[in-house]
Amino acid sequence: MLGSTGSIGVNTLDVIARHPQRFEVFALAANASVAALQAQCEAFAPRYAVLADADAADALRDRLRGTDTTVLHGEEGLQRIVTADEVDVVMAAIVGAAGLPSALAAARAGKTLLLANKESLVMGGHLLMAAVRESGAQLLPIDSEHNAIFQCMPVDAGARPSLRGVSKVLLTASGGPFRGWSLRDMQDASPDQACAHPNWSMGRKISVDSASLMNKGLEFIEACWLFDLRPDQVEVVVHPQSIIHSMVQYRDGSVLAQLGNPDMRTPIAYGLSWPERIDAGVAPLDLVATARLDFEAPDESRFPCLRLARESVAQGGTAMAACNAANEVAVASFLDEQIRFTDIPAVIETTLERVQVVEPTAVPVVEQADLEARAIALEVLAELRPAKAPLRY
Repeated sequence: MLGSTGSIGVNTLDVIARHPQRFEVFALAANASVAALQAQCEAFAPRYAVLADADAADALRDRLRGTDTTVLHGEEGLQRIVTADEVDVVMAAIVGAAGLPSALAAARAGKTLLLANKESLVMGGHLLMAAVRESGAQLLPIDSEHNAIFQCMPVDAGARPSLRGVSKVLLTASGGPFRGWSLRDMQDASPDQACAHPNWSMGRKISVDSASLMNKGLEFIEACWLFDLRPDQVEVVVHPQSIIHSMVQYRDGSVLAQLGNPDMRTPIAYGLSWPERIDAGVAPLDLVATARLDFEAPDESRFPCLRLARESVAQGGTAMAACNAANEVAVASFLDEQIRFTDIPAVIETTLERVQVVEPTAVPVVEQADLEARAIALEVLAELRPAKAPLRY
């Protein structure tokens, strides 16, 4: 379980705890949350626990002294646990670009990879999908939208989706907390307002991405890689109730949709048990209480991040990695109250104009492109707010 103390990790462990005869936790990994990971280790008794930070790992090692859990740290620790012979399933839920190396290692080791880290595909989609094909690994998407598409598409025994009869995919978006806001109002939006998602409980970074629709832009890129779709075969539709998680349209006019209450335990349970279905602890959907389902087109004039993500797909190469890197830098700056919410797409667009795009032939190439894009984004931020004075909301 990579990213065990985040929202995906906590929900995954909740599902696992409901089926103790079916699942055993081999290893848990987190960034630096010593106390939270200690509590999880005491509850699930994994063979290994991994923290990114060496000092945090030392602190956890002291706290777990006398238990059967071995504490590791860093990328080497992650590589060790995802490739271990005892591991059947890897939940990849590390946030951001940091999740690519371990997800790729799990794919190359032929594991069943439950992918909740969209940046792995955004940055290194060519590399990750090639590793899945070459090793025979199973890749099951955990993002609610891509899991919904997976449920509505024909797949073979190896979990490989087929485009037989498919005309396009309809990727639903809630519209986020600023769906009805004007550009002027969004300019003065605070981080807390951006993180107040109307339907989902998520971490702050992904919540800001949802507010800007960059999350949907990243999912647009992810869908193209996961299902071997052309960009023109993916359409984003705003659906504020978040009841239909995505749809697949077929050539005969049929549209298959996956519906359910907005709870990440549903796609997590489906990924853990595929091709079976198990109890996820999620309340069944009450269609009568839901009453209505609304749909509208996204407004890219107010939410340009969606356009920028789509343009990075068209550009190809490392443009998608650069788009993701610039977004991570801009979002971090916004959460730190250094820029306004509406500055986020400006940072991304300027970075994409200045960055050099190359073919992502190997992980070091992707990582270098990521670093260069971050450096350029920081330069753009310095030009945007040279004094770096905190904003007042």
